[in-house]
Amino acid sequence: MPGPDRDSMICVGAIAGAFGVRGEVRVKSFCSEPEDIAAYAPLSTEDGAHSWTLKISRAVKGGLACWLGGVKTREQAEALRGVRLFAPRDRLPALPDDEFYHADLIGLDVLDTGGARLGRLHAIHDHGAGDILEITGPGMRTPLLIPFTREAVPTVDLTARRVIVDPPVEVLGEGRGGDDDEAEE
Repeated sequence: MPGPDRDSMICVGAIAGAFGVRGEVRVKSFCSEPEDIAAYAPLSTEDGAHSWTLKISRAVKGGLACWLGGVKTREQAEALRGVRLFAPRDRLPALPDDEFYHADLIGLDVLDTGGARLGRLHAIHDHGAGDILEITGPGMRTPLLIPFTREAVPTVDLTARRVIVDPPVEVLGEGRGGDDDEAEE
């Protein structure tokens, strides 16, 4: 039986490892409200090969302590470390016009406001202070990192499969070759 269509699945969390000795797992939720992850269960691997019910027992440092259906021992829980948890897109809420699921943005072409192609959106990182877009492309020694703000990213066009960026001036020098000197004040 073939797995689910990759575009129909959204990553909503990941298993960070075992929690305790009775089979609980620590889950890092990627939902805006971390506890919402339980509403999208059962959750599966991206290919649909494995699926689990999920029950949150409590919030813990670094995520949520959860019970996964069929996981009874610490060893079983630890073996799932790093497994990403997916939910079918149709179980997730529709988003307002100015919000996006990260899965819909990865792989989009990235252009500057003048129409020059900078590369592709490779990843989106959230380190707590807001999302950062990681853009990779030919000729880049290191990825270009752009804050995902309305000022730096004025346009996201899912239909045209592109993102228009107007990065801060100091960002354009980073990772684009050559030596970067700090500006004198």
